[in-house]
Amino acid sequence: MEKGVLSAPDIVRTTASTPVISVSPVVLSAPYRGEDLKIRISAPVIGNDLPVIVFAHGYGSSLDGYAPLVNFWAAHGFVVIQPTFLDARTLGLSPDDSRTPLIWRFRVEDMKNTLDQLDLIEDAIPGLKGRLDRSRITAVGHSFGAQTVGMLLGAGMINPDGKVGEDMSDPRIKTGILLCAAGRGGNDLSPFAAEHFPYLNPAYAEMTTPTLIIAGDQDNSPLTVRGPDWFTDAYTLSPGTRWLVTLFGGEHLLGGISGYLVTETTDENPERVAAVQRLTWAYLRSSLFPGDTAWEEACTWLMDSPDSPGKVEGK
Repeated sequence: MEKGVLSAPDIVRTTASTPVISVSPVVLSAPYRGEDLKIRISAPVIGNDLPVIVFAHGYGSSLDGYAPLVNFWAAHGFVVIQPTFLDARTLGLSPDDSRTPLIWRFRVEDMKNTLDQLDLIEDAIPGLKGRLDRSRITAVGHSFGAQTVGMLLGAGMINPDGKVGEDMSDPRIKTGILLCAAGRGGNDLSPFAAEHFPYLNPAYAEMTTPTLIIAGDQDNSPLTVRGPDWFTDAYTLSPGTRWLVTLFGGEHLLGGISGYLVTETTDENPERVAAVQRLTWAYLRSSLFPGDTAWEEACTWLMDSPDSPGKVEGK
């Protein structure tokens, strides 16, 4: 890159970065799951009326994951809360545990339980009390976490009898982002996924909460007999999903969003991670603060810039 030339992500406007304080583990009571719920809280050290992001990690991760996204959001004005779900590798839940078949449900309940205890969460970081804007709550999830968030936004679960299960949405969540969300189940699942993850069977027809979908055009998954377009189903099948961003060259970790220097990243690309950081921030700003033009500017850049890392579609 020539000196003085902005990289593509730099063109997407953000607010000024501020120092961040992060506290973990904060322990929340969760009798429904058989053990307490541990969370991480990250917040900017200054600012008031701070919107809240509840983040759902992918399968096997924990409150320690996704630092590239969490640190960026917190440094630019959000309080980010990260529950650790029962599938976390750090917990080592046995496949034979009676809770394992319902891990998808416990995840949704953990997210709701986190929001139920915002008073305790505010008290966990000195100086945070009274600085949250509880009218501006959003949820973001990656991979299995995207399915979790989708259900909070109105998506359902198709039961073995073919009927959609109960509505588990939460009206406290005003908008959401799904990163690499699983598509249709049934015949679209690979034999491996059908055997081991039968709960990958979302119904998006009732997902009406405004949502951004982000997918990679090289995300070839062993969970489906389809190609990367499987990860765009949440956009095409949902009436609430307003926007789809497809990142060129992006695989399942979108350049490395799950952590710094993680070995599981197969498409390591700092510029792609930076694009995800700034695009998600821009969407959340504009969706939570009417009149903020950050997302409009980001879409213009994606559509018009020769250096754009992806494309955007809206409906």
